[in-house]
Amino acid sequence: MSNNFWRQMKVLVTGHEGFLGSNLTRQILARGANIVGLDILINRKDTVFNKDEYKRFITIKGSVTDFPLVKKIIAKHKIETIFHVAAEAIVSRSLKDPRNTFQANIEGTWNILEACRQLGTVGAVVVASSDKAYGRHKILPYKENVPLIGDHPYDVSKSCADLIAYTYYHTYNVPVAVTRCGNIYGPGDFNYSRIIPEAMRCLYYGRTLLIRSNGKFTRDYVYIDDIVNGYILLAEKLKKLKLTGEAFNISDENPISVLKLLGRLSKLSGKKLNYKILNQARYEIEDQSLASGKARKVLGWKPAYTLEQGLERTVDWYAQYYKSK
Repeated sequence: MSNNFWRQMKVLVTGHEGFLGSNLTRQILARGANIVGLDILINRKDTVFNKDEYKRFITIKGSVTDFPLVKKIIAKHKIETIFHVAAEAIVSRSLKDPRNTFQANIEGTWNILEACRQLGTVGAVVVASSDKAYGRHKILPYKENVPLIGDHPYDVSKSCADLIAYTYYHTYNVPVAVTRCGNIYGPGDFNYSRIIPEAMRCLYYGRTLLIRSNGKFTRDYVYIDDIVNGYILLAEKLKKLKLTGEAFNISDENPISVLKLLGRLSKLSGKKLNYKILNQARYEIEDQSLASGKARKVLGWKPAYTLEQGLERTVDWYAQYYKSK
């Protein structure tokens, strides 16, 4: 179904140069789609694309906060499906510069959806959200009907973007759905504010990993290919199953603490990881996990990789990467 569905489909991927966006773009390219990528950075050295892949799709340098540009791209390229992945995703930067975070994550989302409303030509929009959109709740794991009550800049930006997506469906019937994922990881992630890329860098350079929290915080960790598969399934089935206005959690339902995760990375790499617990994490939720029963039942999604399998593939990739440097 996937290959026939995507062949010659005109697709816009915002944030295509990022870890999630680039992997998503590669997978849709492989299915035969005609892709336009919009990003504030173009041809990054740490992207997963090679030169031949860059030749196969259109890249545009710009921001989703630029409404005239967003509308022009959708109209000019006759976009049929949008994956809105562009966002300020670094929590520490969100704390330092909330204005930029709100512009990128909230205004960027309403620009995409407002352009779709005005043009009326886009058949499906998938908006990338996060488990952080839920905020802090005592009952775990979070289900999709849990209230969106973020407290701090990044969390609030995701809560707001989700509600904006909902109102554009509910009020204007824009065909939009939302994904909320656990912590993403996998080969080729160079976002060193995330625990796994930074841990791998410390392992291979013999550095001490600084852990902001007390090391006991628990999270879901979801392999990149599984998350991409969830996005693609949602876009494929959004219209057929009438999923507009819906949100879907994507999780392997196997939360783990930071220290236990680091122990597995150390074991798989065969190297000792030195770390220092700072216990200085501010405004971070201690425990979060997602229930993904809805995605499993409705979309037919399930993770292809266990945490152990995903970590093994990730560790192997970083080992080869650092050996080649």
